[in-house]
Amino acid sequence: MERLQKVIAHAGIASRRKAEQLIQEGKVKVNGKVVTELGTKVTDQDRVEVEGVPLEREEPVYLLLYKPTGVISAVKDDKNRKVVTDFFPYITQRIYPIGRLDYDTSGLLLLTNDGEFANILTHPRYEVEKTYVAKLKGIPLREQVKQLERGIQLEDGKTAPAKVKVLSIDKKKQTSIVEIKIREGRNRQVRRMFEAIGHQVQKLKREQLAFLDLKGLSTGDSRELTPHEVKQLRALALHGRNAN
Repeated sequence: MERLQKVIAHAGIASRRKAEQLIQEGKVKVNGKVVTELGTKVTDQDRVEVEGVPLEREEPVYLLLYKPTGVISAVKDDKNRKVVTDFFPYITQRIYPIGRLDYDTSGLLLLTNDGEFANILTHPRYEVEKTYVAKLKGIPLREQVKQLERGIQLEDGKTAPAKVKVLSIDKKKQTSIVEIKIREGRNRQVRRMFEAIGHQVQKLKREQLAFLDLKGLSTGDSRELTPHEVKQLRALALHGRNAN
């Protein structure tokens, strides 16, 4: 038996928190009866409806994609551009990306149909560390690097402290390659952080998410996460939550 909100989240309908809200609002039925008690547990045999729609219990799926540039981090696009789910025509479950990578950013992106798992990895209170490598116009000064490390003021507030390392510089071309590790996930955050210190990002790639990386994959390639990796990611996020 599993808690009702967990079953709803695993079906990809909503995050667990949103599922709890739906239950409390009387929008969930079990075997034809409205249920508002959050502790309710159900089995595979129970018929669950959310807002009048029967719940289809899909097998949870967890995927890692090496997203190319020029692809939208979405399930569909109104301009008919390529989206990340196009790389998984063989997946029958209703998958969606966890967080997003900008159209012109490449790298590691996770997709799932598990709403609870997606919520754990993107919730601001306990997001996991993400590693990016950026090619910058210009060479940042040591003080500018320290600014990023301390946290920098953007239009939507100050960023959390980051880990920054200048990997290489090209004095002739006046460019540099910089690694930055952040735990937040604001819109175009890495690009805006570098712009705030006066350096435009020419190329950006997400190399890692927590302990996951792109080893063995080429752009456009994907693989399933192992059960152990899924367990590890959950544990990391929950540890982060408990630390706050």
